[in-house]
Amino acid sequence: MAAKRIKVGLTYDLRDDYLKEGYSPEEIAEFDFPGTIDALEKVILELGFQPERIGNVKALIRRVAAGERWDLVFNIAEGMYGFGREAQVPAILDAYNIPYTFSDPLALTLTLHKGITKHIIRDLKIPTPDFFVVEFLDDLDRVRLPYPLFAKPVAEGTGKGINSSSKINTQQELRQVCPHLLKTYNQPVLLETYLPGREFTVGILGSGKEARALGAMEIILNPEAEKNAYSYENKERCEELVQYALADDEEARRAMDVALMAWRGLNLRDAGRVDLRSDAAGVPNFMEVNPLSGLHPHHSDLPILCTKLGISYHELISSIMQSALRRAGS
Repeated sequence: MAAKRIKVGLTYDLRDDYLKEGYSPEEIAEFDFPGTIDALEKVILELGFQPERIGNVKALIRRVAAGERWDLVFNIAEGMYGFGREAQVPAILDAYNIPYTFSDPLALTLTLHKGITKHIIRDLKIPTPDFFVVEFLDDLDRVRLPYPLFAKPVAEGTGKGINSSSKINTQQELRQVCPHLLKTYNQPVLLETYLPGREFTVGILGSGKEARALGAMEIILNPEAEKNAYSYENKERCEELVQYALADDEEARRAMDVALMAWRGLNLRDAGRVDLRSDAAGVPNFMEVNPLSGLHPHHSDLPILCTKLGISYHELISSIMQSALRRAGS
């Protein structure tokens, strides 16, 4: 099939659509700005494909039910509800045998739940901090991890539910923070041993044996940033609160190795990001993975890392498309 004839659908969740429905800015923090969709559409068109905007999962359902089809769907839809929210669009596309970018429903459901992901990472012998999942208030009596701890919702991204109080130093703080998170986010809380070392995010490109680590970017909080974590506030105002620095020393290269092991071990596809933090001995530990990482050209970590590496936004999206089309046999 000639490249110019390939019709590429775009699935996504726009922040503006949900704000109009009354959701708060934090509730829709993982969703996209119009500029992201504009940028993706522009590159797909430049590559010789025929882009077509679909929208969110409900729009997709209406259109496939009406008989519409695409040769490939570029999927960045995050979904709104449940542990399977990121898997909803891929599951529908699988049902209609429509190829798409990025990971499948199994991988997306698994990785959204940070606790289940860490069980697998630990079984793969990949370093990750000790952890405990709090599902009910009674579970707090069974926490045996040494302080300090770090607490966050088990299935959120973009720093949602993370702030300066996420670092927990005492049992009293534990019993203040966890009930608040359980009630506010209506999901379990992941407790981890707090790691005091450097924080990295590693960009990954490709699937399976073809996957490679692009580079490591260190996350450095400015003095005026919210303390202790790459929080929701720090991510939303990253241009003024955060410094991003390419890192290529031994510790950073080890972070890239750990990230690639995790990516392959979880069977993730096309492109994404792995977040790591080093322990007191300088050993990078897996923290979480983002198989649907943000793709805003200037505001999202993966494109920021690529820009620092000399990889243009056009090259990044082209590589993602090529990876997905190879899997689709196009």
